[in-house]
Amino acid sequence: MSIGKYRRLGICSFSAIMEIDMKIETVRHSLAHILAASVQELYPGTKFGIGPAIENGFYYDFDLLKAISPEDLPKIEKKMRDLLKQNIPFQKKIIAKAEAKALFKNQPYKLELIKDQQTGVYESGKFIDLCKGPHIKSTKEIPLDGFKLTRIAGAYWKGSEKNPMLTRIYGLAFDSKKELDDYLKLQQEAEKRDHRKLGETLDLFSFHSVAPATPFWHPKGMVIVNELQNYIRKLQREMGYLETSTPILVKKELYEISGHWEHYQENIFPLKIENEAFALKPMNCPESTYIYSSKIRSYKDLPLRLAEFGYLHRKEKTGVLTGLFRAYGFIQDDAHIYCQPDKIFDEITNVLKLLTKIHKDFNLKTSFAFATKPDKAMGDPKLWKKAENSLEFALKKNKLEYEMHPKDGAFYGPKLDVDVEDSLGRKWTIATIQLDFQIPERFNLFYIDQKGKKQRPVIIHRSSIGSFERFIGILLEHYAGALPFWLSPVQIWVIPIGSRHEKYAQKVSEELKDFRVEIKNENETVSKKIRAGEMQKIPFMLVVGDEEMKTESIRARERGKGDLGMIKLNKFIEKCQNYLNQPKT
Repeated sequence: MSIGKYRRLGICSFSAIMEIDMKIETVRHSLAHILAASVQELYPGTKFGIGPAIENGFYYDFDLLKAISPEDLPKIEKKMRDLLKQNIPFQKKIIAKAEAKALFKNQPYKLELIKDQQTGVYESGKFIDLCKGPHIKSTKEIPLDGFKLTRIAGAYWKGSEKNPMLTRIYGLAFDSKKELDDYLKLQQEAEKRDHRKLGETLDLFSFHSVAPATPFWHPKGMVIVNELQNYIRKLQREMGYLETSTPILVKKELYEISGHWEHYQENIFPLKIENEAFALKPMNCPESTYIYSSKIRSYKDLPLRLAEFGYLHRKEKTGVLTGLFRAYGFIQDDAHIYCQPDKIFDEITNVLKLLTKIHKDFNLKTSFAFATKPDKAMGDPKLWKKAENSLEFALKKNKLEYEMHPKDGAFYGPKLDVDVEDSLGRKWTIATIQLDFQIPERFNLFYIDQKGKKQRPVIIHRSSIGSFERFIGILLEHYAGALPFWLSPVQIWVIPIGSRHEKYAQKVSEELKDFRVEIKNENETVSKKIRAGEMQKIPFMLVVGDEEMKTESIRARERGKGDLGMIKLNKFIEKCQNYLNQPKT
């Protein structure tokens, strides 16, 4: 549950929120043990892995003598409820390693864990588990109707392909049946809106094994990409940004200077060309410094706002790759603002105005989290403190509410993570504002001040929508595929009733030349074409026949509103122009 939702319920104290979170997490952890106890009774001889609480639920890993299927979940769930009704206590014990090894002598995965951790155990009825806890006092604290087993999956022991494949059973758990039911309804709605399915249905993009985890954009998908870029480009131009482009393939030494090779190497795709080390560009910031330093800069040149729609590649872990949300290759909406230290507040304020406007235009609610210096960071601690103070000052001065994310900053500077909330109430981190005193030091960047002396600029790293791929995926799910008129790949279908109306349909199409129009003259019924248009989320469908030809009109159907009746063509064009001139939503 998000902090915003807690506040809507009237819970304002952060400590109260944390207490609620800890309670449900403890319940979820305890349910994982009850799941294991149930499997132990139903499937004797099972070997047990681990069973933690996770977001919205829990899981447990098993090495079973007999394979199970989703059809077995109701039986296991019933056994869990039978155990919960018995008011079983959870009792903690600290035992010696020798005693633990004897206790778990037939459990090889537990014996492996005993080598690595303190030998605390929890006993719940007949089931004993190696566990640090915490757990609830007894099963009476768990609502009988607040949980549900959901699915079975394979999982390598300790996440390594070298280890045995175990059977993982997942479950959901909430404080009440209502919360569980609400979550399940949300998941059903989210499944209907899955951007991967919509991408296929609407012919926007596809994925292919020859380029893993990187989308192939189809013509209709490229309309969305280009329209988004033009929209952001126009806003940035109005705010004094200059557009740039930097190389995709760069020598390794660039990232050694910037610190990325030391702190970010696991996410970089390395290449070797004629025995020299290169890398595919994972971010734009080190490259932008070369544009800055291509000539001597004066204080009069600052702030210098360099924007880039850079194509990046990041070597993500296979398990986190998800459609457009997380890919190897993507286009980053990026900018780097080089400014004087005393202009930090003004520039961050302008960035906040830009990105909140963009999010508002898409009916996305914006929220913020302030992330401070991580344990593994580079540079002078004094500069870090200065950067953190400057960023926090900008937040407070702009009267923004924000969460604290201690030690979650970038390795070169603190950051402001920017989340948006979609139409289903889900939160997505899509943008960031990072304040960087370190990279200017490492690349020896300077400007000449009013007294003719060299001074060090500050870099503000900024994104407003993150990657275009991820943002488009979010928009597809946010709008359930029904994108705003200006962003829709095809805005209007013209449907002639018969072959004799095709000439007039062509004339209507020509009059609508400022819009993206298709004439649907296939040999199909009008009703079938309308159903297809609804599936394709077409904003307007115009049916033309004898009467429309005589009066130079069209019969319009608007997405979500149905039949609008007969409208003069010139009036309809005005209506469409208004859609383009309105706020982008």
